Amino acid sequence: MSAALALSESRGRWVLAATVLGSSLALVDATVVNIALPTIGRDLHAGVTGLTWTVNAYTLTLAALILLGGSLGDSLGRRRVFIAGVALFGLASLGCAIAPGLATLVVARAVQGIGGALLTPGSLAIIQATFRPEDRARAIGAWSGLGGVAAAVAPLLGGWLVSAWSWRLIFLINLPLVVLVLVIAVRHVPESRDAGASRRVDHTGAVLATAGLGLISFGLSAWPRSGFGSATVLVPLVAGVAVVGAFVAVERTSREPMLPLGIFASRPFTVTNVVTLLVYAGLGGVFFWLVVTLQVVAGYGPVKAGLSLLPVTIFMLAFSARAGVLAERIGPRPLMAGGPLLGAAGVAVLTRVGPGAGFLVDVLAPVAVLAAGLTLTVTPLTTTALSSVPATRAGLASAVNNAVARTGGLLIVAVLPALSGLGPHGFGDAAALAPAFRNAMIICAVLLAVGGTVAAVFLPRRVPVERPPTGPEEAPAPVCPRRHCGVDATPLGLAPGHEDSATSSR
Repeated sequence: MSAALALSESRGRWVLAATVLGSSLALVDATVVNIALPTIGRDLHAGVTGLTWTVNAYTLTLAALILLGGSLGDSLGRRRVFIAGVALFGLASLGCAIAPGLATLVVARAVQGIGGALLTPGSLAIIQATFRPEDRARAIGAWSGLGGVAAAVAPLLGGWLVSAWSWRLIFLINLPLVVLVLVIAVRHVPESRDAGASRRVDHTGAVLATAGLGLISFGLSAWPRSGFGSATVLVPLVAGVAVVGAFVAVERTSREPMLPLGIFASRPFTVTNVVTLLVYAGLGGVFFWLVVTLQVVAGYGPVKAGLSLLPVTIFMLAFSARAGVLAERIGPRPLMAGGPLLGAAGVAVLTRVGPGAGFLVDVLAPVAVLAAGLTLTVTPLTTTALSSVPATRAGLASAVNNAVARTGGLLIVAVLPALSGLGPHGFGDAAALAPAFRNAMIICAVLLAVGGTVAAVFLPRRVPVERPPTGPEEAPAPVCPRRHCGVDATPLGLAPGHEDSATSSR
């Protein structure tokens, strides 16, 4: 590739613009679709299962394929894969916007997830591989900060589009952004790849991961309609568990697996990912159910419902770096234990939401408590995931942690309707949704509390940093784990891959 770029030069700013706008596509869609769910349900006559799959079709392919997306970028070229992901995301967005029915929308959302799995790891990998070492941390900080601004604007913009025009516009608005990103990427982003990366792709692992998670999600989402003992539920659940077992067996024996299982030999890394699964499952349930319930039960409009999550973005942007400094001083365990417990307290108070709920007291105040707990949790969690493995595997560690977070959200969105007692048509029925929402928030609070307890009991107070001795030429690129890269997923320190992106492309 060409000489490393400086952030101050024109081409460097164009590269940053392409990566920020590209990654914002996936982030914004994950937020605004939740706000649009009640309207989509009315227009397309969708029940609980249909609305669940409107969200989970996207999350499924994104969670299952994000590791593969990072590997493809390393081997085939990061710009090439990033451009392919953005283009596919745009085409799928058009498919969502013109979908004549629910089935078409769900399929298009799954294709969107595939595009997201290609572009999400590529955006940060391009920064790591393109900028000179002294500018990488600032570029990552700008990337995550601007992404946070997009996360803050998305609920307001999405709510306005849904209320003033149509839910279809939340997908159509992606198209000019996609064109802009493609033009910038083609003209200004240099190509890079990992010279040591294998050209072999773990197709078997990718298919098994997608099929296993898909079958489990299908079984869980069919539970409210068919009952747990029905073949419609049990057959896909059993088959899904078997396929996931086959995935583990394949990854264990493969010479070049998508997910090298040896990374879990690090106890801090394994514990951190268990905490991630629990915490992000709880968060996924809150983010999905709250904006729907505020509209259906409390009678809020889409814009006001979207505003309910604004404290999360504000807290993350304002205090994530300070949480990172505090974690360095006292160790990650107190924050990874106390943060989820504080978040659980906030979620427990959200059970007050019902008809006539007050926006400041019943909604914003508990969401602010949740946001404070999340801010204490996310930075130490990501730092621990990255620092508990050797530097050459930091990219893989970040990708695994991201995939685990999304898997937690995928599973909880699928199972909560059944566990909460919501009937098959309950998302459009205020009388059925109100008590189910209270049950759902209790379940989410328990998940957060269990996550904090796991961190308190099993995580060492000080996590040893796994860093082999390196010379000047092998020193890994700086990681910026104190920055938050999106409400719906963990922060990313490095892009997925088995080698450090910047080092391997120099």
